[in-house]
Amino acid sequence: MQHGGPPAALLAHVLSAHEPVPGTRAGRIAVDVLGPIPVGPVTVTAVTVRPGRRIQLVAAEMTAGGRAVARAAMWRLAELAVPPPLMAGTPGPESAPDLPDRREWRLTFPGAYAEGYLAATEGRPVHASPGEATVWLRQKIPLVAGTEPSPLERILVVGDSGSGISAALDPTRYLFLNVDLVVTVHRDAEGEWVCLRSRTVIGDTGTGLVDTTLFDRSGAVGHATQTLLVTPRT
Repeated sequence: MQHGGPPAALLAHVLSAHEPVPGTRAGRIAVDVLGPIPVGPVTVTAVTVRPGRRIQLVAAEMTAGGRAVARAAMWRLAELAVPPPLMAGTPGPESAPDLPDRREWRLTFPGAYAEGYLAATEGRPVHASPGEATVWLRQKIPLVAGTEPSPLERILVVGDSGSGISAALDPTRYLFLNVDLVVTVHRDAEGEWVCLRSRTVIGDTGTGLVDTTLFDRSGAVGHATQTLLVTPRT
């Protein structure tokens, strides 16, 4: 099976090309992982669920070997011609953590597979401890050969890593698998680097929640959540 980031970004890639509406942008995408996504050929199909000039909902399904492995729904929202005047006292967007100038960093543990996705991304940590982490990430290869990744695709490629960088459980003893990834972006990210400030909370019965704030080098661009299934390794 492969990491959830690239499949989520591929779903967004197909959705963005499906019946685009001028003057709208992707405000939110929710990806549900239906099963293991193999490292191999996949097929993505898209449909329009809710047409409209100001609000539109499009959905896509990814299949592998005739089996549905993931689904996604994207809300497109109309853009304003000029920024709206916020009420006095409204907090501004959070500032971005500094991008460290240091050697490449990877999250590893005994038995971890360090090739594939981990080899195709670069990470620079700002802070990392059990349950909380802030890490800058960027993809090192194109999502789709011959195309430049969109800002949303860059976010999704690395956005699924929140549960990994902020792991609260020993990965040699427990699996913590996210069944979804929900991303809301209030503006397009700029540049190759995306910062994730993630926090993992695990309930007594094993359900987990990962809460991530997303940044580019100018400041916060959005938010992501993941729902985790926690189970002991056997």
